[in-house]
Amino acid sequence: MPLPTHLLPTTVVGSTPQPDWLVDRAMLSKSVPRTRMQGMWRLPAEHLEQAQDDATIVAIRDMERAGIDIVTDGEIRRESYSNRFATALEGIDTDNPAIITSRTGIETPVPRVVAKIRRSRPVELRDMEFLRRNTDHAAKITLPGPFTLGQQARDEFYGDDEALAMAFAEAVNAEALDLQKAGADVIQFDEPWVRNNPELARRYAVKAINRALEGITVPTVVHLCFGYAAVVRGSSKPAGYAFLAELDDTIAEQISIEAAQPKLDLGVLRDLSSKKIMLGVLDLGDPQVEPAAVVADRIRNGLKHVPPQRLVVAPDCGMKYMPRDVAFGKLKAMCEAAATVRKEIS
Repeated sequence: MPLPTHLLPTTVVGSTPQPDWLVDRAMLSKSVPRTRMQGMWRLPAEHLEQAQDDATIVAIRDMERAGIDIVTDGEIRRESYSNRFATALEGIDTDNPAIITSRTGIETPVPRVVAKIRRSRPVELRDMEFLRRNTDHAAKITLPGPFTLGQQARDEFYGDDEALAMAFAEAVNAEALDLQKAGADVIQFDEPWVRNNPELARRYAVKAINRALEGITVPTVVHLCFGYAAVVRGSSKPAGYAFLAELDDTIAEQISIEAAQPKLDLGVLRDLSSKKIMLGVLDLGDPQVEPAAVVADRIRNGLKHVPPQRLVVAPDCGMKYMPRDVAFGKLKAMCEAAATVRKEIS
Protein backbone atom coordinates (compact mmCIF):
# COMPACT_ATOMS: atom_id res chain seq x y z
CA MET A 1 0.00 0.00 0.00
CA PRO A 2 1.28 3.53 -0.60
CA LEU A 3 2.93 5.33 2.28
CA PRO A 4 1.12 8.46 3.51
CA THR A 5 2.13 11.62 1.66
CA HIS A 6 1.00 14.13 4.31
CA LEU A 7 3.42 15.70 6.77
CA LEU A 8 3.99 14.17 10.22
CA PRO A 9 2.80 10.62 9.46
CA THR A 10 2.08 8.52 12.57
CA THR A 11 3.26 5.01 13.35
CA VAL A 12 4.03 2.69 16.25
CA VAL A 13 7.43 1.36 17.24
CA GLY A 14 6.21 -2.18 16.77
CA SER A 15 4.45 -3.91 19.63
CA THR A 16 1.00 -3.27 21.05
CA PRO A 17 -0.46 -4.92 24.17
CA GLN A 18 -1.32 -8.59 23.96
CA PRO A 19 -4.73 -9.40 25.49
CA ASP A 20 -5.01 -11.13 28.86
CA TRP A 21 -6.90 -14.04 27.31
CA LEU A 22 -3.87 -14.74 25.09
CA VAL A 23 -0.89 -14.26 27.41
CA ASP A 24 -0.09 -14.47 31.10
CA ARG A 25 0.78 -10.80 31.55
CA ALA A 26 2.09 -11.36 35.09
CA MET A 27 4.69 -13.77 33.70
CA LEU A 28 5.44 -11.47 30.79
CA SER A 29 5.98 -8.46 33.07
CA LYS A 30 8.93 -10.03 34.84
CA SER A 31 11.36 -9.91 31.93
CA VAL A 32 12.06 -9.38 28.23
CA PRO A 33 12.77 -13.01 27.30
CA ARG A 34 15.70 -13.83 25.03
CA THR A 35 14.96 -17.53 24.79
CA ARG A 36 11.49 -18.99 24.23
CA MET A 37 8.88 -18.53 26.97
CA GLN A 38 6.17 -20.87 25.74
CA GLY A 39 4.52 -20.95 29.18
CA MET A 40 3.48 -17.33 28.63
CA TRP A 41 0.72 -18.38 26.21
CA ARG A 42 -2.66 -19.25 27.75
CA LEU A 43 -3.83 -21.49 24.90
CA PRO A 44 -2.68 -24.98 23.93
CA ALA A 45 -0.50 -25.32 20.87
CA GLU A 46 -3.31 -26.59 18.63
CA HIS A 47 -5.34 -23.38 19.15
CA LEU A 48 -2.53 -20.86 19.57
CA GLU A 49 -2.03 -19.74 15.97
CA GLN A 50 -5.74 -19.06 15.45
CA ALA A 51 -5.88 -17.12 18.71
CA GLN A 52 -2.83 -15.09 17.70
CA ASP A 53 -4.46 -14.37 14.34
CA ASP A 54 -7.59 -13.07 16.06
CA ALA A 55 -5.60 -10.94 18.50
CA THR A 56 -3.54 -9.56 15.62
CA ILE A 57 -6.69 -8.40 13.84
CA VAL A 58 -7.82 -6.66 17.04
CA ALA A 59 -4.43 -4.93 17.29
CA ILE A 60 -4.55 -3.78 13.66
CA ARG A 61 -8.08 -2.42 14.09
CA ASP A 62 -7.10 -0.57 17.28
CA MET A 63 -4.24 1.13 15.44
CA GLU A 64 -6.51 2.03 12.55
CA ARG A 65 -9.23 3.35 14.91
CA ALA A 66 -6.67 5.46 16.75
CA GLY A 67 -5.65 7.04 13.43
CA ILE A 68 -2.22 5.45 12.92
CA ASP A 69 -1.00 5.88 9.33
CA ILE A 70 1.64 3.12 9.23
CA VAL A 71 0.48 0.07 11.19
CA THR A 72 2.24 -3.09 12.32
CA ASP A 73 0.96 -6.52 13.33
CA GLY A 74 1.40 -5.46 16.96
CA GLU A 75 4.06 -8.19 17.33
CA ILE A 76 1.23 -10.22 18.88
CA ARG A 77 2.88 -13.57 18.05
CA ARG A 78 6.13 -12.70 19.83
CA GLU A 79 7.20 -13.30 23.39
CA SER A 80 9.72 -10.49 22.95
CA TYR A 81 10.95 -8.27 20.15
CA SER A 82 13.97 -10.50 19.51
CA ASN A 83 13.62 -14.04 20.83
CA ARG A 84 11.29 -15.48 18.19
CA PHE A 85 13.65 -14.66 15.35
CA ALA A 86 16.87 -15.47 17.23
CA THR A 87 15.78 -18.91 18.36
CA ALA A 88 14.49 -19.90 14.89
CA LEU A 89 18.00 -19.82 13.39
CA GLU A 90 20.26 -22.80 12.84
CA GLY A 91 23.37 -22.71 15.02
CA ILE A 92 21.40 -21.88 18.18
CA ASP A 93 21.06 -24.60 20.83
CA THR A 94 17.48 -23.89 21.90
CA ASP A 95 17.34 -26.86 24.29
CA ASN A 96 20.34 -25.78 26.34
CA PRO A 97 20.44 -21.98 26.66
CA ALA A 98 23.34 -20.22 28.31
CA ILE A 99 22.80 -18.35 31.57
CA ILE A 100 24.25 -14.89 32.14
CA THR A 101 24.22 -13.15 35.52
CA SER A 102 23.76 -9.40 35.74
CA ARG A 103 25.63 -7.13 38.11
CA THR A 104 22.60 -7.29 40.41
CA GLY A 105 22.63 -11.09 40.43
CA ILE A 106 19.69 -11.66 38.09
CA GLU A 107 20.10 -14.78 35.95
CA THR A 108 18.86 -14.61 32.36
CA PRO A 109 18.75 -17.50 29.85
CA VAL A 110 20.17 -16.40 26.48
CA PRO A 111 20.61 -18.11 23.10
CA ARG A 112 23.77 -20.23 22.93
CA VAL A 113 25.56 -20.16 19.59
CA VAL A 114 27.12 -23.57 18.98
CA ALA A 115 27.45 -23.66 15.17
CA LYS A 116 27.29 -21.44 12.09
CA ILE A 117 24.30 -19.08 12.24
CA ARG A 118 21.99 -19.79 9.32
CA ARG A 119 18.43 -18.86 8.44
CA SER A 120 17.05 -22.05 6.93
CA ARG A 121 13.40 -20.93 6.77
CA PRO A 122 11.32 -17.75 6.98
CA VAL A 123 10.35 -16.71 10.50
CA GLU A 124 8.03 -13.71 10.15
CA LEU A 125 6.87 -14.22 6.57
CA ARG A 126 3.40 -15.48 7.53
CA ASP A 127 3.10 -12.55 9.96
CA MET A 128 3.73 -10.08 7.15
CA GLU A 129 1.41 -11.86 4.74
CA PHE A 130 -1.34 -11.87 7.36
CA LEU A 131 -0.82 -8.16 8.09
CA ARG A 132 -0.92 -7.30 4.39
CA ARG A 133 -4.20 -9.20 3.93
CA ASN A 134 -5.85 -7.49 6.89
CA THR A 135 -5.15 -3.79 6.39
CA ASP A 136 -5.29 -1.31 3.56
CA HIS A 137 -2.97 1.01 5.48
CA ALA A 138 0.76 1.21 4.92
CA ALA A 139 2.34 -1.68 6.86
CA LYS A 140 5.59 -1.94 8.77
CA ILE A 141 7.27 -5.07 10.10
CA THR A 142 10.10 -5.18 12.63
CA LEU A 143 13.15 -7.40 13.09
CA PRO A 144 15.82 -7.51 15.79
CA GLY A 145 18.98 -5.84 14.54
CA PRO A 146 22.20 -7.81 14.05
CA PHE A 147 24.26 -5.96 16.68
CA THR A 148 21.59 -6.51 19.32
CA LEU A 149 21.22 -10.18 18.37
CA GLY A 150 24.94 -10.69 18.84
CA GLN A 151 24.95 -8.92 22.20
CA GLN A 152 22.03 -11.01 23.47
CA ALA A 153 23.67 -14.37 22.74
CA ARG A 154 26.49 -16.42 24.27
CA ASP A 155 29.02 -17.16 21.52
CA GLU A 156 30.58 -20.62 21.75
CA PHE A 157 31.44 -20.95 18.05
CA TYR A 158 32.77 -17.82 16.30
CA GLY A 159 35.11 -16.54 19.00
CA ASP A 160 34.77 -13.05 17.56
CA ASP A 161 32.03 -10.49 18.33
CA GLU A 162 32.12 -8.94 14.89
CA ALA A 163 31.98 -12.26 13.07
CA LEU A 164 28.93 -13.22 15.13
CA ALA A 165 27.16 -9.92 14.37
CA MET A 166 27.89 -10.26 10.66
CA ALA A 167 26.47 -13.80 10.67
CA PHE A 168 23.30 -12.48 12.28
CA ALA A 169 23.27 -9.64 9.71
CA GLU A 170 23.23 -12.16 6.86
CA ALA A 171 20.29 -13.99 8.45
CA VAL A 172 18.39 -10.75 9.13
CA ASN A 173 18.97 -9.63 5.54
CA ALA A 174 17.57 -12.86 4.10
CA GLU A 175 14.47 -12.44 6.25
CA ALA A 176 14.07 -8.75 5.36
CA LEU A 177 14.23 -9.50 1.63
CA ASP A 178 11.39 -12.02 2.01
CA LEU A 179 9.34 -9.55 4.06
CA GLN A 180 9.82 -6.90 1.39
CA LYS A 181 8.51 -9.30 -1.27
CA ALA A 182 5.51 -10.06 0.95
CA GLY A 183 4.40 -6.44 0.87
CA ALA A 184 6.16 -4.65 3.72
CA ASP A 185 6.04 -0.90 3.09
CA VAL A 186 8.58 -0.20 5.86
CA ILE A 187 11.10 -2.51 7.56
CA GLN A 188 12.48 -1.62 10.99
CA PHE A 189 15.48 -3.05 12.83
CA ASP A 190 15.42 -2.83 16.63
CA GLU A 191 18.92 -2.02 17.89
CA PRO A 192 18.62 -0.93 21.54
CA TRP A 193 21.91 -2.60 22.48
CA VAL A 194 24.12 -0.12 20.62
CA ARG A 195 23.73 2.13 23.66
CA ASN A 196 24.81 -0.60 26.12
CA ASN A 197 28.20 -1.12 24.49
CA PRO A 198 28.94 2.00 22.42
CA GLU A 199 32.66 1.22 22.04
CA LEU A 200 31.93 -2.15 20.47
CA ALA A 201 29.12 -0.57 18.44
CA ARG A 202 31.58 1.96 17.01
CA ARG A 203 33.73 -0.90 15.75
CA TYR A 204 31.16 -2.70 13.65
CA ALA A 205 27.46 -1.87 14.35
CA VAL A 206 27.09 0.32 11.24
CA LYS A 207 28.81 -2.33 9.11
CA ALA A 208 26.46 -5.04 10.43
CA ILE A 209 23.33 -2.91 10.01
CA ASN A 210 24.30 -2.00 6.45
CA ARG A 211 24.90 -5.67 5.63
CA ALA A 212 21.44 -6.51 6.98
CA LEU A 213 19.92 -3.77 4.80
CA GLU A 214 21.51 -4.87 1.52
CA GLY A 215 18.98 -5.03 -1.31
CA ILE A 216 16.14 -3.50 0.69
CA THR A 217 14.48 -0.80 -1.39
CA VAL A 218 11.49 0.10 0.82
CA PRO A 219 12.03 2.69 3.59
CA THR A 220 14.01 1.30 6.52
CA VAL A 221 14.27 2.32 10.17
CA VAL A 222 16.80 1.70 12.95
CA HIS A 223 15.08 1.93 16.32
CA LEU A 224 16.93 2.90 19.50
CA CYS A 225 15.48 3.08 22.99
CA PHE A 226 16.52 2.97 26.63
CA GLY A 227 14.40 -0.10 27.42
CA TYR A 228 10.73 -0.74 28.12
CA ALA A 229 9.38 1.66 30.76
CA ALA A 230 7.66 -1.25 32.51
CA VAL A 231 10.99 -3.06 32.93
CA VAL A 232 13.43 -0.12 33.31
CA ARG A 233 11.67 1.53 36.21
CA GLY A 234 12.11 4.85 37.93
CA SER A 235 14.68 7.43 36.90
CA SER A 236 17.30 4.94 35.76
CA LYS A 237 17.01 5.91 32.10
CA PRO A 238 19.89 8.00 30.77
CA ALA A 239 19.26 11.45 29.35
CA GLY A 240 21.18 10.88 26.12
CA TYR A 241 22.51 8.35 23.65
CA ALA A 242 26.16 7.33 23.73
CA PHE A 243 25.87 5.99 20.18
CA LEU A 244 23.76 8.09 17.85
CA ALA A 245 25.67 10.32 15.44
CA GLU A 246 27.37 7.22 14.03
CA LEU A 247 24.02 6.02 12.68
CA ASP A 248 24.06 8.80 10.12
CA ASP A 249 26.47 6.48 8.27
CA THR A 250 23.91 3.68 7.97
CA ILE A 251 21.95 3.26 4.77
CA ALA A 252 18.68 3.26 6.77
CA GLU A 253 16.32 6.06 5.81
CA GLN A 254 15.06 6.71 9.35
CA ILE A 255 16.37 6.65 12.92
CA SER A 256 13.80 6.08 15.68
CA ILE A 257 14.58 7.58 19.09
CA GLU A 258 12.99 7.63 22.52
CA ALA A 259 12.56 11.26 23.55
CA ALA A 260 9.45 11.81 25.70
CA GLN A 261 10.18 9.89 28.92
CA PRO A 262 13.93 10.70 29.14
CA LYS A 263 13.21 14.31 28.08
CA LEU A 264 15.96 13.98 25.50
CA ASP A 265 17.77 17.13 24.38
CA LEU A 266 16.73 17.14 20.75
CA GLY A 267 19.78 19.16 19.76
CA VAL A 268 21.39 15.76 19.17
CA LEU A 269 19.30 15.42 16.04
CA ARG A 270 21.63 17.76 14.18
CA ASP A 271 24.04 14.81 14.04
CA LEU A 272 21.51 12.90 11.90
CA SER A 273 21.05 15.48 9.19
CA SER A 274 20.72 12.92 6.40
CA LYS A 275 17.93 10.93 8.11
CA LYS A 276 14.25 11.12 8.74
CA ILE A 277 13.57 11.01 12.47
CA MET A 278 10.92 8.78 14.00
CA LEU A 279 10.43 10.83 17.16
CA GLY A 280 9.10 9.29 20.36
CA VAL A 281 6.44 11.64 21.72
CA LEU A 282 4.54 9.32 24.09
CA ASP A 283 5.95 8.72 27.58
CA LEU A 284 5.26 5.04 28.21
CA GLY A 285 6.39 5.38 31.83
CA ASP A 286 3.39 7.63 32.48
CA PRO A 287 0.36 5.45 33.33
CA GLN A 288 -1.99 8.26 32.32
CA VAL A 289 -3.05 9.12 28.79
CA GLU A 290 -1.33 12.40 27.93
CA PRO A 291 -3.60 15.16 26.64
CA ALA A 292 -3.22 15.73 22.91
CA ALA A 293 -2.02 19.27 23.72
CA VAL A 294 0.97 17.88 25.66
CA VAL A 295 1.88 15.54 22.82
CA ALA A 296 1.50 18.38 20.31
CA ASP A 297 4.07 20.40 22.25
CA ARG A 298 6.51 17.49 22.01
CA ILE A 299 6.00 17.39 18.25
CA ARG A 300 6.53 21.17 18.03
CA ASN A 301 9.76 20.76 20.00
CA GLY A 302 10.91 18.20 17.45
CA LEU A 303 10.15 20.64 14.64
CA LYS A 304 12.62 23.11 16.18
CA HIS A 305 15.36 20.67 15.18
CA VAL A 306 13.96 18.70 12.22
CA PRO A 307 11.94 20.02 9.27
CA PRO A 308 8.42 18.53 9.01
CA GLN A 309 9.32 16.63 5.84
CA ARG A 310 11.78 14.59 7.92
CA LEU A 311 9.66 13.92 11.01
CA VAL A 312 7.62 10.78 11.72
CA VAL A 313 5.52 10.72 14.91
CA ALA A 314 5.61 7.64 17.16
CA PRO A 315 5.59 6.42 20.78
CA ASP A 316 8.91 6.21 22.62
CA CYS A 317 9.09 2.43 22.46
CA GLY A 318 6.97 -0.66 22.02
CA MET A 319 3.66 -0.63 23.94
CA LYS A 320 3.65 -4.37 24.72
CA TYR A 321 3.68 -3.97 28.51
CA MET A 322 0.92 -1.34 28.76
CA PRO A 323 -2.76 -1.84 29.61
CA ARG A 324 -4.66 -2.00 26.34
CA ASP A 325 -7.01 0.90 27.11
CA VAL A 326 -4.12 3.16 28.06
CA ALA A 327 -2.17 2.23 24.92
CA PHE A 328 -5.18 3.00 22.73
CA GLY A 329 -5.79 6.31 24.48
CA LYS A 330 -2.20 7.37 24.06
CA LEU A 331 -2.16 6.48 20.36
CA LYS A 332 -5.40 8.38 19.78
CA ALA A 333 -3.99 11.45 21.57
CA MET A 334 -0.82 11.19 19.49
CA CYS A 335 -2.77 11.09 16.23
CA GLU A 336 -4.93 14.04 17.30
CA ALA A 337 -1.78 15.97 18.22
CA ALA A 338 -0.15 15.22 14.86
CA ALA A 339 -3.31 16.42 13.06
CA THR A 340 -3.30 19.66 15.08
CA VAL A 341 0.35 20.43 14.34
CA ARG A 342 -0.08 19.39 10.71
CA LYS A 343 -2.75 22.06 10.29
CA GLU A 344 -0.48 24.67 11.88
CA ILE A 345 2.37 24.07 9.43
CA SER A 346 0.44 23.35 6.22
